[in-house]
Amino acid sequence: MKSISAFRTTNKYWSLFMLYIGFCVAYIDRTAINLSLSAIGHDFQLSPAVLGIVLSAFFVGYTVMQLPGGYIADKIGSKKVVMVSLAFWSIFTLATGFTYSLAALLIVRFLFGLGEGSFPPAAFKGISEYFPHDERAKMAGVLVSSNYVGSALAPIIVVPLMLLLGWRGMFHVLGVIGFAYVFFYWLRMEQANIIDEPDKAQKATKKKIDVKSVIKLPIMWQLLIAWFALSLINKGLDSWMPTYLMTVRHLDLKAVGILTPLPFVAAGISTAISGYIMDKLFDKKEKFLLAGCAGLTAIFLYFMYTSTLISNVIIFQCLVYFFKSFVLGCVLALPLKLLPQAVSGSAVGMINLGGQAAGFISPALIGFIITAFNGSYDAVFMFLVAAACCSMIASLTIRNRQTDRLL
Repeated sequence: MKSISAFRTTNKYWSLFMLYIGFCVAYIDRTAINLSLSAIGHDFQLSPAVLGIVLSAFFVGYTVMQLPGGYIADKIGSKKVVMVSLAFWSIFTLATGFTYSLAALLIVRFLFGLGEGSFPPAAFKGISEYFPHDERAKMAGVLVSSNYVGSALAPIIVVPLMLLLGWRGMFHVLGVIGFAYVFFYWLRMEQANIIDEPDKAQKATKKKIDVKSVIKLPIMWQLLIAWFALSLINKGLDSWMPTYLMTVRHLDLKAVGILTPLPFVAAGISTAISGYIMDKLFDKKEKFLLAGCAGLTAIFLYFMYTSTLISNVIIFQCLVYFFKSFVLGCVLALPLKLLPQAVSGSAVGMINLGGQAAGFISPALIGFIITAFNGSYDAVFMFLVAAACCSMIASLTIRNRQTDRLL
């Protein structure tokens, strides 16, 4: 009989697939709270403002772990960090279904975010471990698309579970699925012998490249701000769009379950091709791609909100998700393209920290805006359009290849 180690592999495409599935599981678990928000609010008698805080509790923990998670993955390799993260968030997905007070719900959602927070930088660290330098940007774009595939699958899985088992039973089932995946990942994955060519970037400089030098790079902060601004839209729409469709557009849960995946499909396609398009058509001109996509996001947000037909709302939402997600794919791929592998986890963690900081600001802020304006979403959409414009401005301030001075 073969030993367990005989079943493990470091094949780069299999490794990409396993990380891809891990992200899908993460986003199904994360999206479940958005789809169950109305039911939780009814059971716990919570206002929109308080529900916004519940949504934001996850992102507080998630944000806190971005940079530490990337740093630890840089030090010990991606596999151990991915394993711990997978197990931790599965525990608290399961625990969400056992909460019976607002305080317990807030604590569980915070710990859920804390557990999942190290997964993204560790996963992108895995890309730099398994793939050579010239393939990393394209593979990073492919990996990012998993975020939206998971979000698209979430309603298909979550809504039937809620209708059958209620929102508590749904979280219990998702927790068990997470544990099953943890076991399969442990069984099949082997830590890579880290690909260090050494990196072309490292060859070109005698400077020591570490986390401190990455944090000092202007382009890292510009990318962080550009993605923070668009993440206000990303996290705001992800969190509140199902509730908006049900309360303002008067769709029922089944209709929302059918329509919600469509924008995520558009986003998945966008991120999957983002690294390739950036490499082939915008090499050394990446800022124009980022700024253009942010500007189009603002335009289609306006059309989405002013549309009177539900069909047009969904079409424009798909276009919003397509262009905002192009920015996501590019801002996470650029550090892998321009920086050495030794700091790839920390670099992605830093960029994603900005995005996830928006994750706890946007849902709570939108909840307060809705409450302040007596259920109206007018001010919400003005806020989101302004955020897209800020992302465009931040992108245009990037000087092409500022990192050349380091590399």
